[in-house]
Amino acid sequence: MTDEEKQAAEKAAAEKAAADAAAGGGDSGDGDTPTPEQEAAKWKAMSRKHEAQAKANADAAKRLAELEEANKTESQKLADKATVAEKRAADAEAKATRYEVAAELGIQAKHLKYLAGATREEIEESAKGILADFPETYAGSDKDASGKPTRPKERLRSGAAPDEEPDETDPRKLAAMVPRL
Repeated sequence: MTDEEKQAAEKAAAEKAAADAAAGGGDSGDGDTPTPEQEAAKWKAMSRKHEAQAKANADAAKRLAELEEANKTESQKLADKATVAEKRAADAEAKATRYEVAAELGIQAKHLKYLAGATREEIEESAKGILADFPETYAGSDKDASGKPTRPKERLRSGAAPDEEPDETDPRKLAAMVPRL
């Protein structure tokens, strides 16, 4: 059985179910209400009918798109390609600007997705908002008050004067510190 024959059979079943429902046909006893089986058959047939129609519409839309593409002039095709290329270039430029601003202000890579804006100034404002919103992350950063990078502070210690008291290693003193029972 071909698809067309199946569709015709389903359409006939749907029409029959609809006619039975309209005529009040069925052996439900009261004459007005169709049985649940009849209702299920009616809705199933209608569903099949609508599925077939949707498939036919999708195929027609695909053919229409192919015809429109074939009928485009060479200049229209080039204009479409240029539009796509311009959009990709603008997206790449915006991404590069976000990375530059993040590098200048010390924004971590995990916060790059929060940088928003179309211009460099808008992106910088967004970055300053991130620095303000995540103070615990950027509190110890190497930035001055204006947010510009500074040289990191070195934490050098002399080996001659340790910061901590050395651990006691004399066994007699250690034994004296042990509590006696």
